[in-house]
Amino acid sequence: MATPDVEPNQYRLLTQRRFLPFFLTQFFGAFNDNLYKNALVILITFQLTTGFDINVLVNVSAGLFILPFFLFSATAGQLADKFDKSLLMRRVKVMEIVIMLSGAIGFYYKNLPMLLTTLFFMGTQSTFFGPAKYGILPQHLRSEELTGGNGLVESGTFLAILLGTICGGILIALGDGGRHLVGVIAIGVAVAGWWCSRYIPEAPPLARNLKININFITETYRILKFTYQDRTVFLSVLGISWFWFYGAVFLTQFPNYTRGTLGGDGTVATVLLTAFSLGIGVGSLLCEKLSARRIEPGLVPLGAIGMTLFAADLAFMHIGDSPPPLASAHQILTDMTHWRLLLDLVLIALSAGLYIVPLYAIVQDRSNPRHRARVIAGNNILNAAFMVVAALISVALLRAGLTIPELFLVVSVMNAVVAVFIFSRVPEFTMRLLMWLLIHSIYRIDERNIQHIPNRGPAVLVSNHVSYVDGLIISAASPRPLRFVMDHHIFQLPVLNFIFRTAGAIPIASATQNRRIFSQAFEQITAALANGELVCIFPEGAITRDGEIAEFKRGIELIVRRAPVPVIPVALCGVWGTYFSRHRGRAMSGLPTRLWSKIGVISGPQQPPESVSAPALREAVRGLRGAWR
Repeated sequence: MATPDVEPNQYRLLTQRRFLPFFLTQFFGAFNDNLYKNALVILITFQLTTGFDINVLVNVSAGLFILPFFLFSATAGQLADKFDKSLLMRRVKVMEIVIMLSGAIGFYYKNLPMLLTTLFFMGTQSTFFGPAKYGILPQHLRSEELTGGNGLVESGTFLAILLGTICGGILIALGDGGRHLVGVIAIGVAVAGWWCSRYIPEAPPLARNLKININFITETYRILKFTYQDRTVFLSVLGISWFWFYGAVFLTQFPNYTRGTLGGDGTVATVLLTAFSLGIGVGSLLCEKLSARRIEPGLVPLGAIGMTLFAADLAFMHIGDSPPPLASAHQILTDMTHWRLLLDLVLIALSAGLYIVPLYAIVQDRSNPRHRARVIAGNNILNAAFMVVAALISVALLRAGLTIPELFLVVSVMNAVVAVFIFSRVPEFTMRLLMWLLIHSIYRIDERNIQHIPNRGPAVLVSNHVSYVDGLIISAASPRPLRFVMDHHIFQLPVLNFIFRTAGAIPIASATQNRRIFSQAFEQITAALANGELVCIFPEGAITRDGEIAEFKRGIELIVRRAPVPVIPVALCGVWGTYFSRHRGRAMSGLPTRLWSKIGVISGPQQPPESVSAPALREAVRGLRGAWR
């Protein structure tokens, strides 16, 4: 239930009931999970005498927490689609209080079976919380708020992970009193999470008549099919799952990396975890600023590049003349020879934040609302599978003789391969990155009334044609991908042809030039609009040579006769005189003399198809542009 007023920045969401109670509920839950897990791992490692291999017990503990994601995610997704998500979250938080009571008893008596059983049920409540958690955001936030909202959730989650991990380690090291405190604090935090959940606004079910299938095997298969229905959503889910693979490798190896490679103690491991968590938080919060408050797929390849380069640099740091061993946190913070290590970790995590937040926003925004929670459940299943595979691959490579830095290098190369695979399958990511780089290095866009461009459904955008990068400029301002209609000669230019085809551009010629290309273009335009896409055309047919708007050709009238959809006039302002315009007779001659020029993209109200005429649209665009050429 988004409010009519969009908040001016993501931090204002923290003052709104539609977001703050949810944020705190999620924060307390993530804190409790990591408080309990780390306290249990340290208890098993240092304080319990069980007769079992410690490494086996630690891995069994990790497996018990992940197992419920395979067993119950399918059911959790169905419940979140069928019932009010806020009600489900409150029920899950009541379950957490009961589970933490059991955990407190287990810690008090050092009862390992009870502690491990509690860990399994903690994973269970996290499994049921996940689809409701990510499914509720699109119901309470607008599309343009999803990036900022997800950024706050991710940064808050990793801060909670950091605090819970540190707190669990410190408390359990205090002996019997610390064990008792872990139980008391866990119960208190669970109660706080439940209390906050009571204030989460209602989120009415979107598939009220859904019949619950309790067979998790068949339902898991069905849910993964839902996830696969939209190619972009499915590959975004794969990208998210890869993020958890990548993060699991790094976070799991930090203790051994600290002890075996760096020669440091537990305080050094804490500094590394802190640097990683803060980097994720900063990257997640930067997403809204860098994306201009929209869902920006272009940040995903930017983050993937950083995740590859900085992980490789971290690995190469230990090849040849490695830094001297670290004894304590004080040394890593005061000795400049170790600052490169910290910087790499922060930049790896910052890049990961830029990578993950837009992917979550894409999945939430583009999933069918009736299936959204089940798609998120499918995402959780794949996340768990990828984390298990991460553990298996890490163990196999380390047993094969690789060092931990070499493992980091292998993962950085794997990250590059995965990125190339995903971005080659969804060219929108790469194209948006190119647009983002162009717009943020050469231009400053003043966007006005972009809300006239619909978030869903077909429409045709018509614009004046001022430069060779008009398509990129309008794409950068549009909340959705656009299919551009362009001259077939330009479409066929070497090298550029690959980019245009990748972007889904539609080549066109006049009927007198090439009747076949003319007919094919209109067939493609009609098919794109029937598929609910946005199409953009430049009715002048050529780039202006004097900065003025030429006569609009009648092709737009033929388009809406064949496919009656709304038409949206868009004016480009301030582009005349820039490097890619014909201000000096020839575009792109010499070196640019104006950088970071302020330009405008102004959208007008939608025109109904029955009233569309080329002359009227030209006047609408002229009126929007005004004197700003």
